[in-house]
Amino acid sequence: MRDVLLLLSGCLAVAIAITHGVLGETRVFARARIEPPATKLLIHLVWQAGTVAWIGGGVLLICAGWFFVDPARRATILVLAVVFASAALANAWATRGRHYGWMGMALVVVLALAGL
Repeated sequence: MRDVLLLLSGCLAVAIAITHGVLGETRVFARARIEPPATKLLIHLVWQAGTVAWIGGGVLLICAGWFFVDPARRATILVLAVVFASAALANAWATRGRHYGWMGMALVVVLALAGL
């Protein structure tokens, strides 16, 4: 059952990351007026770096259940729980709880820790 919880956690993390990337491209950067262009490019790349990092974290959570030995499994889960929890807290704080992203990130954390 622990492996299934990690699979769910990782799949949810990947889904959230992909949603983050797509919405960034279609809703945020399609309308953003940031000058100079180099600054817009930098912000755009940093946004998508977060997307790639969350996808990587989700893949590691999925792999932790089936391929990692126990110490590596625990360390991976704990580190990624901190990463996703900090993202959830920052999102909730910045949006005053009105954005659904923090709830998804919090669920990733809960499922990952349940799979510990």
